Parts: sequence; C-alpha cells; structure tokens
Amino acid sequence: MNQPLAFIHPNAKIAKNVVVEPFTTIHNDVEIGEGTWIGSNVTIFPGARIGKNCKIYPGAVISAEPQDLKFAGEYTTVEIGDNTVVRECATINRGTTDRLKTVVGSNCLIMAYVHVAHDCVVGNGVVIANSVQIAGHVKIGDFSIIGGSSAIRQFAHIGSHTMISGGSLIRKDVPPFIKAAREPLSYAGVNSIGLRRRGFTMETISAIQEIYRIIYLSRLNNSEALDKVELEMPATAERDEIINFVRNSERGIIRTGSAKNVEIS
Repeated sequence: MNQPLAFIHPNAKIAKNVVVEPFTTIHNDVEIGEGTWIGSNVTIFPGARIGKNCKIYPGAVISAEPQDLKFAGEYTTVEIGDNTVVRECATINRGTTDRLKTVVGSNCLIMAYVHVAHDCVVGNGVVIANSVQIAGHVKIGDFSIIGGSSAIRQFAHIGSHTMISGGSLIRKDVPPFIKAAREPLSYAGVNSIGLRRRGFTMETISAIQEIYRIIYLSRLNNSEALDKVELEMPATAERDEIINFVRNSERGIIRTGSAKNVEIS
C-alpha cells in the first residue's frame, strides 16, 4: 500500500494488503477492507466504508456529498460490501437525513459511468450496466440486472431477480422475478432463465409464472389479483415476496403491454 504518488489521509483505516495506485486521493474517515484494489485517479471522500476484495477502477468517486439541495452537511456514509467491482468513472454519493447512508451490497458489478445517488440501497449480486443513472432513495433487490443507459426515478423500488432492458425509463416499481422492457416500461414475462441460473426449481418458476398470470393477465385490479393469489396459490417465500412487494408499492407497479408481447411460458 505504500504508494508515494497517492494521497492517503493518515487517519484513514486501510488494511495492510490494500493496493492503492498512483494519483488517488483517500480522505479522512475512510475504511477499506483487506485485499481491495484502488486504481489510479480514484477519489474516496470521508464516510466511505469499502469491504474486502473490492476493485475500484480509475476515475471513480466514492462518498461525495449528495446532489440534494436539502443536504445540510449532516454526517452520512457510503457502505460497499465485499467483492464488489466499481468500474471507471462511476459515482456513488453518500446519504442524507432520509437513511443516513447509501448502500451497495456484496458481489455487485457497477459498470462505467453509473451514478448511484444519495440514500439508495443496492442489494447483493446486482449488475448495473454502463451509464445507468439512479436517482435518490431507490431500492434495488438482490441479483437484479439493470440494462445500460437506463434511468431510474427517485424512490423507485426494483424487486429481486429482475432483468430490465437497456435504455429503460423506470418510473414505477418493478416487482421481483420478472423481466421488464419497452416504453413505457412494461411486464415482459418471468425472468425464468435468470431464476434457473440462480438455482430455482422448475416447480417454483412455474408457480411464479402462475402468480403473474393472475396479476397481469386476469384483468383484475391489484387488490383482487392479490386476493386470488392468496386464495389459490400455496404459501411460499416467493409468493409472499411478490404479494408484499405489490401491496407495499408506493408508486404503483409497472403494467403489462399488449398480451402478444408477454412471455408466459
């Protein structure tokens, strides 16, 4: 870690085997875990908590002040889990009084030019492709994949195991286990390939497909559809996750496009 061409504040807590490349700046009140590599020309501001075995590529800026006019200098942080990769020129801003922190989980890939704004919570195993712009207070569930150049509105909630096509404008909540595409962003079927890769059984995937047939293709409103799901579908962790997500959605969930464009198999 002894890099004379980098500035590392003497009070920063950096594990002994962290590699810091030249021309990087690490400020006070920063913690970096074992095995992490910090590339050249990275700026890490106070409040950053970076886990073990991460890779932060050149030009990234971690824990800068939030771009929020209500921010009044309160003490907040950015927390990044273990084994996460942050690619070139990505920016992850610290929180505000809403959550007091911005969180990116473990085993994530944050590609180049991604912006993660204040108070976002990104789960584990998430892939966010190049140039995705994420506004403040957004939640992204575990193992979601966000296609490149998408834009996510503030306070939106994206469920776990979702796949969202590139160039999407995400204005409403996206329920778990599904694919979303087109403009306006619409339900495009269950993310069956992704679920199989994650070890979900065909029986579980079939049950998820039946739940979304009821929600999206039965012409019932959300309340009626959820009542029907509870009545007809066996209780499982996946069923309950979907029900809770839809019931607790504050912005409302995305809807379906034309039925001919929905994959239900």
